[in-house]
Amino acid sequence: MTKVYGEGPSAVQALKGVSLTIHRGEFLAIMGPSGSGKSTFMHLLGCLDHPTSGSYKLDGKEVSGLSRDQLALVRGRQIGFVFQSFNLLSRTSARENVELPMLYAGVAREARDERARAILEKVGLGERMEHKPNELSGGQQQRVAIARALANEAPLLMADEPTGNLDSASSIEIMNLFKHVNEDNGITVIVVTHATEIAAWSGRIVTFRDGLIVEDRPATESAA
Repeated sequence: MTKVYGEGPSAVQALKGVSLTIHRGEFLAIMGPSGSGKSTFMHLLGCLDHPTSGSYKLDGKEVSGLSRDQLALVRGRQIGFVFQSFNLLSRTSARENVELPMLYAGVAREARDERARAILEKVGLGERMEHKPNELSGGQQQRVAIARALANEAPLLMADEPTGNLDSASSIEIMNLFKHVNEDNGITVIVVTHATEIAAWSGRIVTFRDGLIVEDRPATESAA
């Protein structure tokens, strides 16, 4: 895929032609300095944008030419997102935050409540599910965000700098949670990070630089 922003002499080539296969059930880390293209690539993988050229198949289906509304449907059904800033609704409880994507998906109220409670129990917030975000620690807020990303049972979980606002202990908790989600539920996990210690939790590390993939290696191998 390629991605170009703008036209003419001022055009910026964010991705210069990258090719990558991500297998179902993988735990992948994407690394690279600012301006390397990793965030642009993440947006394309998450169906938040279209490539300028090239093909993107998600679960075997071509999605690069879908309309914005069609991409929104794909995101709602197949992808869960976790962000650095948590993006929780401040005036609603943890349980209500987790219910939100199910509400958009048309899940019945009783089923939403039951599933939200079960997921929050799973991420260790069974006793905090009625608390609002400002009553939770940063690590707890991120666990709510992960629970929300899992609410519609999407097979792909994408996280953009998910530990960027957390201390070391909370970061370990969150990465442990990603690892369990990947291993226990078979969910494909893709994490964008600047931190080598966070990437080390994955099974595979892909490094971007200047709009290209410059390294693709198992996480257990030392960087050259």
